[in-house]
Amino acid sequence: MSNHLKSNSNEMIALDVTPDSANWHYLSFRVVNITAGQVYLHRTEGNELALVPLEGAGLAQTSAGDFSLSRAGVFQEKPSVLYLPPGQEFGIVSAGGFEFALGWAPAEGRYPLRLYKPDDIRSELRGGGAARRQVHHTLAHPMPAERLILYEVYVPGGAWSGYPPHCHDGYGGSAHLDETYYFRADPSNGVALHRNYRRDNDFEEIFAVRDKDLVLVTQGFHSTAAAPGSNLYFLNYLAGELIDDQRRLPPYDDPDYAWLKEDYTSNLMRLPLMS
Repeated sequence: MSNHLKSNSNEMIALDVTPDSANWHYLSFRVVNITAGQVYLHRTEGNELALVPLEGAGLAQTSAGDFSLSRAGVFQEKPSVLYLPPGQEFGIVSAGGFEFALGWAPAEGRYPLRLYKPDDIRSELRGGGAARRQVHHTLAHPMPAERLILYEVYVPGGAWSGYPPHCHDGYGGSAHLDETYYFRADPSNGVALHRNYRRDNDFEEIFAVRDKDLVLVTQGFHSTAAAPGSNLYFLNYLAGELIDDQRRLPPYDDPDYAWLKEDYTSNLMRLPLMS
């Protein structure tokens, strides 16, 4: 299977990734579109699960009650996030259409079903210069979960995200984490480039990604660049070896570029040259 997937927006399940299809160990990911009157049913079985609204409104019917979920759009507002432990069954219904993401990973059931509100989600600005972006800690430490880690990232047109490139595949002592990148672009015909690579072999992937594309990070260092005029959003789901409070541990930066964190403009070329 390719690590660059295109959304099938005409189907209820627009994107679907399992450990078997991705050839990894922990993370499953799905994007679901339901129209008015449709019902989506799901059993968590031996997994914890996090649901992130993307656009529209729906009602989540669970054993702990019903939860109203809505979002004007990923560029308009933060989401509410529904967290469900193992052994749950739930349904999603909508009166006017609802697009949402689901991700799940093996868990023991340490934490209860819970709805996180937008005010629970911390925001921060990271980087600088041409690598400045906004990061939302959508389900990240200290928000409790067993394996799942979620971020939403906003990248202005012409800027990079995840720079210096970082990895979480065992290289440099890093923990192994499976990761998905689900992209949205503003405008919708925008484009970005995503790169996965390793320092110790010839593995390298470079994808031209567009609105509603999905990229799998199966190994290596990775970073993303938004084209000028193409503002970028991506939703990251991660799951792997880090459990509970270990989820706070950072990835490993590529040492060839880690110096950028000291000053993102220290090697900036000033134009015009040789005038």
